[in-house]
Amino acid sequence: MSDEGIKQLQRNKKAFFNYEIIETIECGISLAGTEVKSIRKNSFSFSDSYVKIDKRSNLVLEGFHISPYALGTIENHEPTRPRRLLAHAHEIKRLKRKVDEKGLTLVPTRVYLKRGLVKVEIGLARGKKTHDKRDTIRDRDLKRDADRSMKRY
Repeated sequence: MSDEGIKQLQRNKKAFFNYEIIETIECGISLAGTEVKSIRKNSFSFSDSYVKIDKRSNLVLEGFHISPYALGTIENHEPTRPRRLLAHAHEIKRLKRKVDEKGLTLVPTRVYLKRGLVKVEIGLARGKKTHDKRDTIRDRDLKRDADRSMKRY
């Protein structure tokens, strides 16, 4: 995917630490007007959010917190309501088959603007074991040390 016309708003670091991301898919998201304004101001959080597939084969984003818009009226949105993600039916069916396999889940990995529209990238993920997380921490520390030593020269 080219980065032309894309402005990344946030990346879900916790998802990359807790899960091994197998593949990603780009989805649109169904939002109210004040939610779009809050997202553009970067006032949202991924805290423990996940994606589920409901009975009617819709992708639903749960636990995604969008702060109320400061200049909103009484019509302001509810911060943690479930939000529908927009994807093609064949992609949803493929994801449902993979999620039904043991140990796979869907997590949002990043939120960005693409040609003025809010997009959510979701990842098909497998939970990491504790020793895998330790390996991730060690690799990150080694990379940081190497970057520091290269910066000196």
